Amino acid sequence: MVTRFGAADVHYPLSGGGHAALVVSEEPALGEIVEQRTAWLDEVAPYTPGRFYERELPALTTLLTDVDPLDVLIVDGYVDLNPDGTPGLGWHVWKAGLAPVVIGVAKTAFRGATHAEPVLRGTSTRPLYVTAAGVSRTDAADLVRTMSGSARLPEALRLVDRLARSVR
Repeated sequence: MVTRFGAADVHYPLSGGGHAALVVSEEPALGEIVEQRTAWLDEVAPYTPGRFYERELPALTTLLTDVDPLDVLIVDGYVDLNPDGTPGLGWHVWKAGLAPVVIGVAKTAFRGATHAEPVLRGTSTRPLYVTAAGVSRTDAADLVRTMSGSARLPEALRLVDRLARSVR
């Protein structure tokens, strides 16, 4: 049985629409990418603070349609927004059944997300902020800490960001 780890991101060009990208690996460090996929959405919801999932979830759902199931999915953002468990993007992705484990990796601190596990990578003094559903935050943080690449942002997350930004 192969375990599949994925990382996804969505980019919203100024001209409108959305471009989602996914990279998949069969190992938790996501060092060897075995699959890449992108999906274009002509229309996306407007950005609303605290309701980011309304914009991002349809793109991720479209992206993951007809993809072999993932065991772990890493998203750009928070799973939950505060210690009380207010749902963020990752929670909605998890609740939609897109993966049994969803790990949120945010590059900036979100007001109120004092529960997020800070992760330092490489020589950076700026942490990534890790939250999770389906696995403990500690285990999620350990996975992010040991992902491939020596920079602050793991290489798979840098790659999926570049793919999402490479609009057709």
